[in-house]
Amino acid sequence: MSNPTDKAPEQKQEAADPQQIVRHDKMPGSESPTGNGLMDRVKAVLAEPNDSTKKTLAVALIMCLACSIVVAGAAVMLRPMQESNAALDRKRNILAVAGLLQPGEDIEAAFANVTRRMVDLDNGEFTDEVSGESYDQYVAARDPAMSVAISSEDDLAGIGRRARYAEIYLVGTEDDFTQIILPVHGLGLWSTLYGFVSLDTDLKTIEGLKFYDQKETPGLGGEVDNPNWQAKWKGKLAYDETGDVRIQVIKGVVDSSSANADYQVDGLAGATLTSRGVSQLLRYWLDEQGFGKFLDNLRQQGA
Repeated sequence: MSNPTDKAPEQKQEAADPQQIVRHDKMPGSESPTGNGLMDRVKAVLAEPNDSTKKTLAVALIMCLACSIVVAGAAVMLRPMQESNAALDRKRNILAVAGLLQPGEDIEAAFANVTRRMVDLDNGEFTDEVSGESYDQYVAARDPAMSVAISSEDDLAGIGRRARYAEIYLVGTEDDFTQIILPVHGLGLWSTLYGFVSLDTDLKTIEGLKFYDQKETPGLGGEVDNPNWQAKWKGKLAYDETGDVRIQVIKGVVDSSSANADYQVDGLAGATLTSRGVSQLLRYWLDEQGFGKFLDNLRQQGA
């Protein structure tokens, strides 16, 4: 039996030395660079006199950062809208070159009668190897895996490389169409001209030519956008009876009594090089380097 007078040994606990107590929330370097430490420094700089160089630079930096965030955010938010508008504008130009765009008409409704198909330019056949929804011919032309280099002898359009595939548009269906619309581009004087040429079912009569992107001299080469000049293309012949590309923009006005009048379009006054560029790009894209093989295949099928 234990002695009641016995006491359990006392456990002594040494008092912690106040100098050894470390506040973890105050450890040196624990402040987040984006936390109170940074804010305190910013406040200190902003509290300086307005004529302080340090304050001027700090305010400028803050404004630049704020503006860049706003611009980046706006770009991300607006990208879907921009892509949608670009697609709608492309459809508008396709309808316009075919003469199918009426004032006030709904573009999507009018475009419902247009069939989009991808063409392999190397063999001139329709293809499903690439999707037109995600394919950009002009981006592909810069990719060596998706394009071919053009020799200087053949490069009438001055574009350097040609995409292997191109999207074409049929007014109607593949088996029953009234026009076929081909994308074309090539060098003018100051810029690359991007547009569409539309052919009738005989695959040689031009229904229309329209450029939707160019930076030629306003009032001179820029007149490729003039509706009056564009109207001169309707009914002209792109090919002769032997299948050679004959269409060209001449210098001056076409002589209607000339034997070549059906293959000629009035030149643009004061824009000889732009006029020549239009002739050259059409010769390239309508010949075998461009859509020539494809059009030949359609002719053989009795299109």
